[in-house]
Amino acid sequence: PLHDSAAAPDPACTRLLLDFGANPNVLGGDGCAPLHLCTAPGSLCAELLLAHGARVGLEARERRLTPLHVAARHGLAAHVELYLRHGADPSCRSRQGETPLNAACAAAEHRDAAERYGPVCERLLAAGADPSAAGRKHHAPLHNACANGQAWLVRLLLRHGADPTAANCAGDTPMDCALRAVEEYRDRRPEDTIALLLDHGAGPVHPKVSDRVRGAALCCRHPPAMEVVLNAYDRIPPAEGWVGAVPPELWEFYTSAVLMAGQPRRLQHLARCALRRSLGPRCHDAVPALALPPALRRYLRLPLQGLIS
Repeated sequence: PLHDSAAAPDPACTRLLLDFGANPNVLGGDGCAPLHLCTAPGSLCAELLLAHGARVGLEARERRLTPLHVAARHGLAAHVELYLRHGADPSCRSRQGETPLNAACAAAEHRDAAERYGPVCERLLAAGADPSAAGRKHHAPLHNACANGQAWLVRLLLRHGADPTAANCAGDTPMDCALRAVEEYRDRRPEDTIALLLDHGAGPVHPKVSDRVRGAALCCRHPPAMEVVLNAYDRIPPAEGWVGAVPPELWEFYTSAVLMAGQPRRLQHLARCALRRSLGPRCHDAVPALALPPALRRYLRLPLQGLIS
């Protein structure tokens, strides 16, 4: 009954059961305690359970998920705050190695995820969660944020020191995940995610030619993302590797790119590439501090111009 009242949720029933001696740490047939089932907005049931001795770090039997994992995955900021206040470990790992931050970043898929998952991720990071802790298949929170097209989350993780060059067990970096997400999340400004990664030292800057072509082809249907990617190189990758993927209605933008393919770029662009290469992962904070005219500082951040020159 305590599991049912927590899942409902029904605080009055939960209080009654606890007052009559119900065990707040009893595991159900699925290996979960009542606290694992508190997944509805409003944390009164969870507060009652904790007040009657529920263990905030109790792991579910099979997957070893803690209540903090569950709250993070469901985007329940009040529950996350409550559990952390009662001593929950933000670095705890499930059987597959997932941290609560991994769970939150993987679940932040929808367009309006910032409102729901932003406070959760911020609170976990403030409590000491590792932004680069890799879980299943060595997938780090930044991989998930990039794969879900969530630039706000990418920015938050990078600000807390997430590694933009880390590779998962398949060899994919966050940039690889961001490039693959361009087609699905064109309405979420994937070019912002790509620029953020580049400003924090991620590739592609000087990969082998085959990787250049692959990255370019993934962005072909979204010119803003393609422009950012191409401007990370001192030369435009050979057009034959990606031009076939360009739809006819977008050809106007790509005319300038094809004309420049394999050709030397302008001296101004080459100077930009050299300076960004020198600054590396410090571009995001070093460029705004440079003693340069505002227009030049903006140029160094790879702004969108609608053509390649």
